[in-house]
Amino acid sequence: MQALIFDVDGTLADTETAHREAFNAAFAETGLDWHWDEALYTRLLKVAGGKERLLHYWRMVDPEEGCGSQVKATIDAVHAIKTRHYAARVGAGGLPLRPGIARLLDEAARAGLPLAIATTTTPANLDALLEAPLGAGWRGRFAAICDAGTTAVKKPAPDVYLAVLQRLGLEPGACLAIEDSENGLRAAQAAGIPAVVTPTAYSAQDRFDDALMVLPHLGDPDQPMPRHLAGADHRWADLAALRRWHRGDLSEAR
Repeated sequence: MQALIFDVDGTLADTETAHREAFNAAFAETGLDWHWDEALYTRLLKVAGGKERLLHYWRMVDPEEGCGSQVKATIDAVHAIKTRHYAARVGAGGLPLRPGIARLLDEAARAGLPLAIATTTTPANLDALLEAPLGAGWRGRFAAICDAGTTAVKKPAPDVYLAVLQRLGLEPGACLAIEDSENGLRAAQAAGIPAVVTPTAYSAQDRFDDALMVLPHLGDPDQPMPRHLAGADHRWADLAALRRWHRGDLSEAR
């Protein structure tokens, strides 16, 4: 295992509620009579990418208008407003990292293990989410960052992972992906990268066939995983555990 590749939304932080609320705020601000509740948004998350999700929903509720000439400009405008609302919700430390993320990033840095990001979210959303917990120079902690502006095709296509591999200069089997959703897992697998999955409430019903491990989160000493998942006194996924899983030893976490 020569690098760790992280998804962002749902993986580094449980962001989907903030995204959903930001979409609804943008709809209200622009006068759209749309509202995405949790059940609907869970279904819409099968479509990767915010703009793609907006277009998909528009064509669901009004197929004729959703194919009109002004659709792209309208979606771009709504998405920009949504991004502003999202930044206001998660900025200044408004959304914590998931258990184990900060610990694992620090552990990898001490070990000299390269880190990368493979996400379908925008650079603006990345900055809004990660500047507070990781500092203004957070990008310097990652050897490669590929986002919504990197490739035109979103997950579950492998394109963003292939772009990360190219920037890292590594073979797929030398990396380990951390994901939270079926789309993300499928993208990593299509790129040939083994993956550990930590679902959220929004992705808990997804299928995670062939994931190396499916865990509620990566765990911390003060927020360990349930004992039945780990079977040890110290119940969190450290680099040693990830390396074991990567080489095929699927005994549980430390």
